[in-house]
Amino acid sequence: MEELRSTMEAHIDQMADLVQKLSAELRSGLGPAYDNFVGFFHAIDWKEPWLMCLMALHFVLLIVAVVSRRNLNFQMCFFLLALAGVYFAENLNQFLSRNWKSFATQNYFDPHGIFLSTLWSGPLLFIAIIILVNTLFSLCYLIVRWKKAELRHRARVSHNKED
Repeated sequence: MEELRSTMEAHIDQMADLVQKLSAELRSGLGPAYDNFVGFFHAIDWKEPWLMCLMALHFVLLIVAVVSRRNLNFQMCFFLLALAGVYFAENLNQFLSRNWKSFATQNYFDPHGIFLSTLWSGPLLFIAIIILVNTLFSLCYLIVRWKKAELRHRARVSHNKED
């Protein structure tokens, strides 16, 4: 019984320590996160041609997603391609980390993939979310149209029965 009590006290102490660390993080606010973001932003040479092309690619993909919003079949293929790009980001990061000297001035491709997740997967996920929201709106519109047609059909059927 004493062993159980000591284990419980150790667990409670560990939980109290975690709560204290969490509250200290929350009290510090968004300052450290902002500092990390600014440091990340300034560490990148935004004038590198391949980075400018990558940003242009994401901009074009965003435009394609918005312009093609009425074509749901195309949007579903586009959605799957965007998610496939996110899925293969780790493989892409490994490939780019081995070959960075051929196109970049510095190695942005760390083993954890933070850079590629931010500048490759992040925009692709944003585009995928836009496509998903558009699809949900389109489905809601189709459900409303279907229900209206069903109600019109029922009204015609009941009107024909009365005659």
